[in-house]
Amino acid sequence: MRFSAFSSVLRSVGPVVIGISLGFTLSLLSVNWTDEACHLDGGEREDATLGHDGQLRGARKPNSISTANDAASEEDFEPRIVPYKQVQQGPPKKVFRAKYISTELGMRERLFVGILTSKNTINTLGVAVNRTISHHLDTVIFFTGTRNRKVPHGMFVVSHGDERLIWNMFQNIKYVLDRHIDEYDWFYFVQDDAYTEADRIKALVDHLSMDREVYMGRPEEFIGGGMQGKYCYGGFGYVLSRTLLLRLQPFLENCRNDILSARPDEWLGRCIIDYTGANCVSEHQGLQYHHYELGKNSDPEKEQSEPFKRALTVHPVSDPEQMYRLHRYFTEIELQKTYDEIAKLQAEIKNVSAVAFEGNRSAQWPVGINPPFEPKSRFEVLKWEYFTEEEIYSCVDGSPRCELRGADRADVADVIEVAVSELNKKYEPVLRLKKQQLINGYRRFDPVRGMEYTLDLQLEVVNQNGRSRSVAKRVHLLRPLSRIEIIPMPYVTEATRIHVIIPLALQDRRYVDRFLEVFASSAFETGENAILTFLFIYDPVEAQQVNQNDIFAGVKAQISAYERKYPTVKVPWISVKTETPSQIKFMDVISKKHPVDSLFFLASVNTNVNSEFLNRCRMNSINNWQVFFPVHFQDFNPDVAYRHQQRPAAADLVKEAGRFDRASFEEACFYNTDYMAARSRMAADAQENEDLLETLDIFDVFLRYSGLHVFRAVEPALRQQYSYRACNPRLSEDLYHRCVQGNAEGLGSRSQLAMLLFEQEQGNST
Repeated sequence: MRFSAFSSVLRSVGPVVIGISLGFTLSLLSVNWTDEACHLDGGEREDATLGHDGQLRGARKPNSISTANDAASEEDFEPRIVPYKQVQQGPPKKVFRAKYISTELGMRERLFVGILTSKNTINTLGVAVNRTISHHLDTVIFFTGTRNRKVPHGMFVVSHGDERLIWNMFQNIKYVLDRHIDEYDWFYFVQDDAYTEADRIKALVDHLSMDREVYMGRPEEFIGGGMQGKYCYGGFGYVLSRTLLLRLQPFLENCRNDILSARPDEWLGRCIIDYTGANCVSEHQGLQYHHYELGKNSDPEKEQSEPFKRALTVHPVSDPEQMYRLHRYFTEIELQKTYDEIAKLQAEIKNVSAVAFEGNRSAQWPVGINPPFEPKSRFEVLKWEYFTEEEIYSCVDGSPRCELRGADRADVADVIEVAVSELNKKYEPVLRLKKQQLINGYRRFDPVRGMEYTLDLQLEVVNQNGRSRSVAKRVHLLRPLSRIEIIPMPYVTEATRIHVIIPLALQDRRYVDRFLEVFASSAFETGENAILTFLFIYDPVEAQQVNQNDIFAGVKAQISAYERKYPTVKVPWISVKTETPSQIKFMDVISKKHPVDSLFFLASVNTNVNSEFLNRCRMNSINNWQVFFPVHFQDFNPDVAYRHQQRPAAADLVKEAGRFDRASFEEACFYNTDYMAARSRMAADAQENEDLLETLDIFDVFLRYSGLHVFRAVEPALRQQYSYRACNPRLSEDLYHRCVQGNAEGLGSRSQLAMLLFEQEQGNST
């Protein structure tokens, strides 16, 4: 009984006793035991330990009491007032910022391409290589020993001044290390007698790790076989990583002095193996360097082997014609791959759209093209243009119908041809279709998709038995927008001086006062870098009476008054005598009296010139590249436009106030050198046809004889007040008709003229 009672008590108390014992044990183990120094003076003991840095560390024991020394040590934690002392600032340091963000972030281009050429082949194979790969790769540099005096156009050539092959290879690697090692991750070298499939080389290096020492090409045994390892044969090219070249850089001079070899590619291979231990490989990270050795007199179009189709490089290429044939062959292969990928993606889109919420309606036509533009209001609704094979019912000049010609006619013919061709692809060989006529045609430009067409075609359908019948078929076509290309343009500046040329005839004198007032406020007062020059035009009778009765005496007096008002301004004038005024005759005189690098702005006295347009004239006129013909805004006849209304002081650019005169080519911005070059090409035709100077204007001269970009665009900053132009019947039929048409269209808008006629008829009827 006692034992059972004791066991029951132990069972209930035991866990408590064990817990207390365990707690004491753990607390004793957690105490940091330190030695206590005995003080002879009986002072209190201080508990501390000596750390590795010589400072006393530790904690008081649980039974220790804080002493006066502890209180003193805690004074370090009391707040203190630190007096403020003004720091004298030195001159600010200039922070260097890189020109491009890629430089600041350490980003590099992917591939550098070096073509090894020679003096004898740079104008043949070198040019062929440049034409086949330069537009696919960012940087292509041609290395040669000595080059011809005339470098082929569009090629960047580095000449080392020596024909020794080993020396040139050494200089090639040194050039890359000195100038481009920090700009590229991969370096590809190849001879000019090898064809390179540029897109495949780019794809290869895009999938390789840039931090590896890679020496990749076609491995070749060393001559003699006495050396371990393999080098990359130069005929098929080789790829070097930036990491490998950086490791090779300190030993490049040793390679030049110590390694003897007859071949430059073998010399480079021995240098890389000796000092980096990297051997040439044809496979790395699962990627293969495919190459193909072309047989003598072989035809690329007849090569059907898989190694040839997969090749990155093909060697040897004997002549430029073979290089271009290879380029065409591989381009067709890549184009077919692209078409196959497009078809595959279209099939996938159709399969996915079938299980979409809206079913097949969720897939737009054509598959993979952006959906049509959705207008937000009725003002944004896209307009369809109706056309036939001969006429179009939407004209630039606002006429309801006009002849289909030029680019529009070629566009319609091409669309019809494509439509019939696609229908035959769909129905052959069961049916054969031939176009009979275009019943209806509609087109519109969608800014999101491109040009859309809807054609109603009358077709002759012929079956396999030879029977035929006529059917009508509606087809829909789309000419999608292609990739936008940025065209590089030469650098221009707004600091160029402009020579403003104003031809002035007898009937133009009344507009001079207004012109000088506007030009003075926008150029003379603001210090605009422009020189105004008047060209006084006399007929033979007026020229004989110039000393007794100068018809431009009043204009010359006005010019003198402005010169006195603005002492820094000089307004020169030139007098010419002619029976038939023409722009070409005027410019022949002006061109001889100005430097060859002068920038001209040829205008009329009715033109309001301001600084905004002058800057645009400078930016759009590029020497030896582009001439600029702005389309000014022509004010309507105020008696028609503001009939029964008060005339505004300054009219806005609205359709009720005027129009952009597309038939006028009076204003032009161009350089004197460009005009002289075009005029010299025109000299032979002018000798055969003496009337050519009177039948052409400056626009026609540049369009026919210059070869430059003729840039023509509407110019809101260039306005011309209304004036009736006296059309000279001695001019060519085209110029005379253009003058008469400009006078008629400049009266007012169609609605304003219709209202005027309506009012006249109402007045006559009453």
